[in-house]
Amino acid sequence: MTFEYSLSGKWLELLKQIAPGTTRAAVLRDASQGGGTGLFAAIQAVAPSLQVEVIPVNMRAADEIERAIAGFARSPTGGLVVTAGAASVVHRDLILALEARYRLPAVYYERFFAAAGGLMSYGPDRIDQYRRAAGYVDRILKGERPADLPVQVPTKYELAINLKTAKALGLNVPPTLLAIADEVIE
Repeated sequence: MTFEYSLSGKWLELLKQIAPGTTRAAVLRDASQGGGTGLFAAIQAVAPSLQVEVIPVNMRAADEIERAIAGFARSPTGGLVVTAGAASVVHRDLILALEARYRLPAVYYERFFAAAGGLMSYGPDRIDQYRRAAGYVDRILKGERPADLPVQVPTKYELAINLKTAKALGLNVPPTLLAIADEVIE
């Protein structure tokens, strides 16, 4: 989980790059999971250096998410950071609809959010992880004990930007951000 904690600071940094006027970020998290509170703490630690106030939003029930984001959106210069967890997948359509309704720039942890209409995503390259897992399987089949194998963290990440959503939100994507994107969805 340590890699996700360092990754969470990158989410806030990317949000600030694509929407420089952002001064507040609602961090959608699953507080029932230890990772949810840990990810928020990691984002909170980075926030002062980016001059962003972060507000936790728990993702338990749809009505709770809707009320929290509606209240958050009443003040200007806000954005969303959607952290990993089953709740974000369960409530994906609602979160994407709220991003559009309230015109909030958002960064997600997984590419499928950007492909479904979210502004941008940054997370581990799943294909690379599957390739690396095959190496582990090979080592186990050759007789190595799984307990003796080192834990590996992702080494390759992918950035996806949805230009259609950026346009709908009135954002001009900086050329430097487009240059480093692995995928630009038009």
